[in-house]
Order: sequence, then structure tokens, then C-alpha cells
Amino acid sequence: MKLPVVSGAEAAKAFRKIGYDFDEQHGSHMILRCTTPPHRRLSVPDHKELAKGTLRALIREAGLTVDEFARLL
Repeated sequence: MKLPVVSGAEAAKAFRKIGYDFDEQHGSHMILRCTTPPHRRLSVPDHKELAKGTLRALIREAGLTVDEFARLL
């Protein structure tokens, strides 16, 4: 599946559906923390449109496929 074009806020909302909660913010980056093991942290840029490489890395780090992420949107 093709990588969707999303904002940082939309991506964070999708990650919240699988157990990531807002932890803190550093500048323009939202730090999300997974509440279930493994306790991973994601640094999601709060931009209007995420770069493709950044989004792909976040999806991979969250342990999802592009299809699974697209279904969460």
C-alpha cells in the first residue's frame, strides 16, 4: 500500500489507538509513550505534513505495517 500523507497530529491520533499516550513535548516534537510492553517512545514532529521517511520510520518503530497504520487513520 502507498504511504498516506498525514500531519503529525493525525499520526499521533492513530498511534493513540494502539496504546501510545502523549508524554511530553520538546519544541515541535510530541513524545508519545507506549503504555503496554514493550514500553517504546515515539518522537512525532508536530508538522502539517510528515516527511515520507519520517513517517515510515515511526510506523516501523511502532511495530506496524503501512497497511495497519492506514487502517488506524
